Parts: sequence; C-alpha cells; structure tokens
Amino acid sequence: MACGRLMSAPVCFIENDENGKMRVRKEAKGILDGINEPVVVVSVVGLYHTGKSYLMNRLAGQHSGFALGSTIESKTKGIWMWCVPHPNKNGHTLVLLDTEGLGDVEKGDEKHDTWIFCLAVLLSSTLVYNSLGVIDNTALEKLHYVTELTENIRVKAKVGQHEDESADFMRVFPSFVWAIRDFTLELKRGDKLITSDEYLEGALKLKPGSSPLTVQYNLPRSCLRQFFAVRKCFVFPRPASTQNMRRMEQLTEKELESEFLEQANTFCCYVYNNAEPKTVTGGRTITGTALGNLAEVYVEAIRSGNVPCLENAVVSLAKIQNVRAVEEALQLYMIEMLSMAQLPMRPEELSDIHTESREEGH
Repeated sequence: MACGRLMSAPVCFIENDENGKMRVRKEAKGILDGINEPVVVVSVVGLYHTGKSYLMNRLAGQHSGFALGSTIESKTKGIWMWCVPHPNKNGHTLVLLDTEGLGDVEKGDEKHDTWIFCLAVLLSSTLVYNSLGVIDNTALEKLHYVTELTENIRVKAKVGQHEDESADFMRVFPSFVWAIRDFTLELKRGDKLITSDEYLEGALKLKPGSSPLTVQYNLPRSCLRQFFAVRKCFVFPRPASTQNMRRMEQLTEKELESEFLEQANTFCCYVYNNAEPKTVTGGRTITGTALGNLAEVYVEAIRSGNVPCLENAVVSLAKIQNVRAVEEALQLYMIEMLSMAQLPMRPEELSDIHTESREEGH
C-alpha cells in the first residue's frame, strides 16, 4: 500500500454525529490520504444479521476484524473501512466497506438506511448485496432501496425534464454481486440444472402488463437490470450448526461445512479477479486520497439536505486536488529558496535562485 499504513483492523469511516447527521471520521480520512495508489472498493450491504461482516473478513484474509453479531442487536453502525494490499493487483489497495445492517427495528430510520445504501453505491467499484434464503418477491421488496436511487443520486448537475438517467447510472454504478446465505434449494429449473447466475437472472425477469400490481412487481427488477450492467450471484449453504454459528469468529476452517468453505473461496476469488479499480465520471481511476475526498463531498451534500451529484463531486475533487498541487509546489519552492539563498546577496543572484526554485516547484 504505497505511502499508506497497513491496517491491522477496521476503523469507522462514516458515522452519525451527536445531532444524528453523517460525518467522515478524521482517522479514516487520514488513512485514505496516505494511499496514493488506485483503490478497488468493495462494499457489502444488506439486512442486519445476515452475515455481511463475515464475508468481508474473508475478503481481508482474516477470521476476525469486522464485528460479527451473534445477539439480537445490530453490531455494525455507520460504515466501517478496512484497507489491505490487493492480493492480485500489484500497486493497488483493496478497500473493504462494511455497512450498517438495513432494517434494524430498534433504529427504525428508513432515510438513514437509504443514505447508507446510496453511499455504498457511490463509493464502490463492486457492491455486494447480502441476504438470507432465496430470491423471491419478498427478497426483492426488501431491496426497495434500489428503486429510490434515482431520487437520491444525480449523475449530472442539470437533468432535462424528460431525460432518463438510467444509461448514465449504468456507466458509473458498481458491479453488483448478490450473495444468498443459508441457501437450501437445488438449483434447477424444471428438470434442468442451472447456475446461480441463471437463477438470479430468472428472478429478475419482468412480467408483461401494466396493471398496478405488475408495475410494483417489475420495479425493483427493472431497476437492478437498468442500473447494474454487471451482475453476479453466489449461493452459500449454511456454514455451521446453529450452536456454532454463535461463535463464527472462533471456528477453524475444519469446523465449517466444506460446501460453504468452497463457495466462500470461489466468492473471494471472483472479487479479487473481477472487482475493478474505482473510477469517477469520465473513467478516471482514483486513489485512496481521492476516495476520502469523494466521501466528504457526498456526506456534506447529505448533511446539507441535498442529493449527492456525481458531476458536482468530480468538479469538487478537481478543485481539491488543484489546491493541494499548488500548496505542494509552493512548499517545494520555499524549501529550495531557503536552502539555496544565502543573504545578503546581489539581486541578480536572488533572481536566478528564484527561477531555479520555481522550476523545481513545477
């Protein structure tokens, strides 16, 4: 991780302040500021107590790190971050974001859940949606956050009255991975065996018709199809007995079900090989420093009651980087001037040193 610190454990990235408004933690921002190489950002979202954190720990190559919840209380609050050297891509950092579980009854704040989901989409190059059981209508209704993306995210600063942003979303949104946990069904359609990807695409098929019920049925499916160009599905059997599930962090790989372990390894390999470096509008790859700046821009928009806009964020990012470049050039100029100028000296000598130092600053 070039110029960055190797993190032995995750830190809180985005949290709520004492007034209930989101903010970026300075510690996390400082860590990202030290990463001057491209980042591959993988976020996991989903209902609380569905095993999101365990998957992220495996991606980090660790048994523990992100907190696992074995009680009825939701464990992860806000968005937590773990930066590790990318196992497959030299010169890249893998940034793992574990998000607060959606639908926590104690919290009961749907708007907060919506912003958590939106930030995961905005900051990621790959978004993992984690759920239990099967992909059915109930599961898709619980993913209603995807139907609200057009209301809560803007790609362009100005959108025409009749302009559809779906194509823009598809260009800038992350790839989408649906991880289905505790899957007990046989992957078959009729008498034919199917892949998990075929299972997902079959579940996203639209119904013909325009009745209110049909429109409601099709909405989350059409949003997933329109917004996320790359879609992948993994089905995980139950990893262990109910009793052992309460101590997942302590279980050795020998104590896990072999089928679960095999699928978990396949999932990790897919993410390592296919998750792309994070880019912004225009296809420009960003560093950890830029990722931290982006997070601050998006969070500030939410704090101000505005809708995060990708185009505005890129403009803000350029301004931040330009200011930093000027500051660094000025600092280098001052160092050169102070090291070379020995006062008193003739004006023409000072002018020559000024010219040389200015060129160094460029």
